[in-house]
Amino acid sequence: MRTLIKKALCSEQAQAPITVKGWVRTRRDSKDFSFLEINDGSCLANIQCIADAGIPGYDDITKMTTGAAIGITGQLVESPGKGQKWEIHATSVELIGEAPADYPLQKKGHTPEFLRSIAHLRPRANLYGATFRMRSRMAQAVHRFFDERDFTYVHTPIITASDCEGAGEMFRVSTLDASKPEAQSYENDFFGKSAYLTVSGQLEGETFATALSNIYTFGPTFRAENSNTTRHASEFWMIEPEMAFCDLEGDMDLAEEFTKYLVDDALQNNEGDLDIFNRFVDKGLIERLQFVSEKPFQRVSYTEAVEILVKSGKKFDYPVEYGVNLQSEHERFLTEEHFQCPTTVYNYPKEVKPFYMRLNDDEKTVTAMDVLVPGIGEIVGGAQREERLDVLKANMAHHQLSEEDYWWYLDLRKYGTCPHAGFGAGFERLLMFVTGMKNIRDVIPFARTPGSCDF
Repeated sequence: MRTLIKKALCSEQAQAPITVKGWVRTRRDSKDFSFLEINDGSCLANIQCIADAGIPGYDDITKMTTGAAIGITGQLVESPGKGQKWEIHATSVELIGEAPADYPLQKKGHTPEFLRSIAHLRPRANLYGATFRMRSRMAQAVHRFFDERDFTYVHTPIITASDCEGAGEMFRVSTLDASKPEAQSYENDFFGKSAYLTVSGQLEGETFATALSNIYTFGPTFRAENSNTTRHASEFWMIEPEMAFCDLEGDMDLAEEFTKYLVDDALQNNEGDLDIFNRFVDKGLIERLQFVSEKPFQRVSYTEAVEILVKSGKKFDYPVEYGVNLQSEHERFLTEEHFQCPTTVYNYPKEVKPFYMRLNDDEKTVTAMDVLVPGIGEIVGGAQREERLDVLKANMAHHQLSEEDYWWYLDLRKYGTCPHAGFGAGFERLLMFVTGMKNIRDVIPFARTPGSCDF
């Protein structure tokens, strides 16, 4: 039976026999034996194996080069070497899959750009193995957070006819032949109307919140936005809770609690992967995560935030004035220089926010909020939703949205309406924050960006 290297390294006692299988990281040969370092992806660490000449399978030792898949059976014994508790004295070795000399992940430094070009192999690199293990653990933490708070997990559709954000940056889904005239008529298409890949599960999530009280979605979303920044991707995952009988205050409370929960989980359950990020990606990462975990969040209205930014005298690439969306540089100034702690900005001008956000009594602002963290800026965005039918209709008219297209959404305000709120958190943004990785392409297994749909 195969033992994962992660389990072997955590063993409380010596074992014999033990079998591990993985990929060779390095091999060093002496006259009568060889040292092999192998890794199976279950953890960051390799396990050292000592194979004596003459044991079964040793005739293939020269083929056990970096990248080759091998199996080793032997005795797990205490290691006399520094930095490792256990090593394996092999009684047999097996060559499972060769890796010829052109294997691209040799033992040397590789740039992120090069590794993106071999995304099918980069999970074998230490840094990216750690990244995708962290992604898995964070996904589990998301589900655990909501499960502990009695939220129901809802699977919202990937294909939709509604544009939640109203920006029109959506991928069309069609079975029509684009070269033929009938392709221009939505009535002839598969669904009998225009259909798109979803930009958000929020609207559908609201329907379930008004029946099941507290729900969340966690799934892929898509934006046909021609943006080539380090923070944008065309396909990414969103976490979107919705809560019935909840206002903006409760929404901000949950968003802050959620952020801290994930940061705490990354600090406490990283199995050593966080160390590689702290050493090679961002030397202040662990300190910053501890800072966010321990510090209370500051809350400030959008109006106050703009005043702070204007009075700071700091020259920003994007000038600040009331009525514009805050940019990453503004958000980072608030968290890193002014408040020096995570910050939640709320009550934004209605002109810069979507139609579904609840209009405040001043009729100038809406109950929107963004959670900002040092090093990244916005990490969560949400709002109390507009539950008043007449006001929602007026908002839709202002945004030139058809009531006919959103008849089902309006029904939620017609039949048993109630205050409700929710937020969206970009999963990859959260991963960038907890790993220190600077490019969203490096926390997604296979990045989808403008002009790139490889692998």
